[in-house]
Amino acid sequence: MTTERFRIAEEGVDPNKVPQRTLYDGDKIPGVGMGTYGSDRFSAGDIAEAVKGAAAVGYRHFDCAAAYHNEDLIGESLKEILEVLDREELWITSKLWNNSHGKGNVIPACEKSLKDLQLDYLDLYLVHWPFPNHHAPGVSVDSRDPDAEPYIHEHFMETWREMEKLVKKGLVKHIGTSNMTIPKMKLLLRDAEIKPACNEMELHPHFQQPEFFNFCKDNEILPIGFTPIGSPTRPDRDKTENDTVDIEDPVIVKIAEKHKVHPAVICVKWAVQRGQVPIPFSIHRNEYLSNLRCTVEDPLSEEEMKEIAGINKNCRLIKGQVFLWEGANDWRDIWDLDGEITK
Repeated sequence: MTTERFRIAEEGVDPNKVPQRTLYDGDKIPGVGMGTYGSDRFSAGDIAEAVKGAAAVGYRHFDCAAAYHNEDLIGESLKEILEVLDREELWITSKLWNNSHGKGNVIPACEKSLKDLQLDYLDLYLVHWPFPNHHAPGVSVDSRDPDAEPYIHEHFMETWREMEKLVKKGLVKHIGTSNMTIPKMKLLLRDAEIKPACNEMELHPHFQQPEFFNFCKDNEILPIGFTPIGSPTRPDRDKTENDTVDIEDPVIVKIAEKHKVHPAVICVKWAVQRGQVPIPFSIHRNEYLSNLRCTVEDPLSEEEMKEIAGINKNCRLIKGQVFLWEGANDWRDIWDLDGEITK
């Protein structure tokens, strides 16, 4: 890995031209961000260097998490970036990991992320998963936390009350959720004092989640979409034989050929034009620059958007098997597929 001091790149994208989304309180969030989960395939140093490179070409939104085990090195990159940019120009998200749920744990966990990232506040802090089922990095898909439990709303609300305190303390500007379901979200909206500003969820052309997507929009919760191109570099443990590949879909390939771009770029264009905030990940400059540039030029037509809407295969790629609890049947129990919270 070669390290260069941060400077704005001449061939980048004007961040003022990148689409913005408006949250329910009126604040703006860049309509595309950069993920920082290396999927066990890239070093923390490479990812931290990519953050600098992405900021240089115009990214202003970075999606981090304690569970990615790289926030300390990303913090070094942010320190350099903030020698050139004002803090208000960046949108930085982090996430509460499963081993820090409950009273007395949330605030120290957030403070640790702030220290690692070398920031005074976060723009957004998410509950990474809605239950405290922990696993160590790199475990197999069959690994299980012996203390794992199903979703228990009273336990989640203890965590959410602590999240609300973070806003009141000024440590975070907005709070939100990740890997939720409609039944769980309904209970949170019923009981929250500060409702979630965003929900981070798996969204890509083969997994469009139209019901949950529309539920979030109807409740003024902004959908942030992870794995927006189908996460070809996700961990091998998350891959199953029935998984489909978005960037090989004939519709995506055809539209990509028409626009003379890589199929991954079409997935990002579709996500931004649909209204979610995609957070594609790459450590390669040509890829993350293409992912940003495509949001400001050569939009998809209405007909192309309709074609992509028609290729949803309901193919969830990040199934969450390692978070299962004793008595659960399989990964489907995590996602409340029958409309009720699975116990």
